[in-house]
Amino acid sequence: MTAVFTRGTLDSSEEATTGEPQPIAPRADCIADSAGGLTFDVTDPGEAGAAHLLLRLRESDPPVEVRLPLAPAADGSLRAALPSSVELAEGRWNAYAQVEGGEPRRLVPGVNDLRSLVDRAPSGSRGHVAVRIPYATKQGNLSVRAWLRAPHTEVGELRIDGTGLTGHGRVYGTALTGAARIEAVLRGDVSRVLRAEVTPAGTADFGFALPYAELADAEGVWDLWLHPAGDEGPRIRLARLLDDVADKKPIFTYPATRVDCVGGQVEVGPYYTNDNDLAVRVSATAVGTSGA
Repeated sequence: MTAVFTRGTLDSSEEATTGEPQPIAPRADCIADSAGGLTFDVTDPGEAGAAHLLLRLRESDPPVEVRLPLAPAADGSLRAALPSSVELAEGRWNAYAQVEGGEPRRLVPGVNDLRSLVDRAPSGSRGHVAVRIPYATKQGNLSVRAWLRAPHTEVGELRIDGTGLTGHGRVYGTALTGAARIEAVLRGDVSRVLRAEVTPAGTADFGFALPYAELADAEGVWDLWLHPAGDEGPRIRLARLLDDVADKKPIFTYPATRVDCVGGQVEVGPYYTNDNDLAVRVSATAVGTSGA
């Protein structure tokens, strides 16, 4: 089954509002596999003609689409496969069904079977990690969140104590060396960089510790990067992608710690960004709150 890449002409907004009654949207059940592929089972739209599943990259200019043929399945639905070998650019892809000669119709999510994504550990042999997670938008439509990282650093469990943040991670697509380090870079001021050593455990796994006291004198967001080979190798964003949660920010929450600084005290705590990258926020202490 071959995917055809096209330039799209759909409306740039996620939802088209005409004020007229809309037909019942077709539904898609999704099954994810551990290699990064997705299978879509779509209810038959009841129209004659060749049908396709259309994935459109949101806010792309020029518009970018991936078109997959929908073929009859045994249960009367129509099936499309997105193999892991077909690359999706990083971002959010809106999902549509389109019958030949007709307008694309937004899909709504049915049952998402994402069990294979839990504790997923790709080989990294291709030099990149591809992640696709189907999810329901705020409007109740089906979209796919995609990442394509080459190489990639996956963050594992995080621990917070009174002095800082510790954790472990694994790098894919490259190898750790004895010169490996973590860097925290102040967003908006790349000249502010703080370095922390890592503890390698083989060529892929490592531990790290980031003292909060060194971050406390600059309010803002510190983005975290791994340099697996020191100055000689790549610079890789720390992120958590290899599970079934499309948006980590509202799900994985961590307490802030009150830390002394030159101006008094600040609150310091880790969080995942809208792209599921790991960062540390330093902010002024809220008036009237108790210490961490």
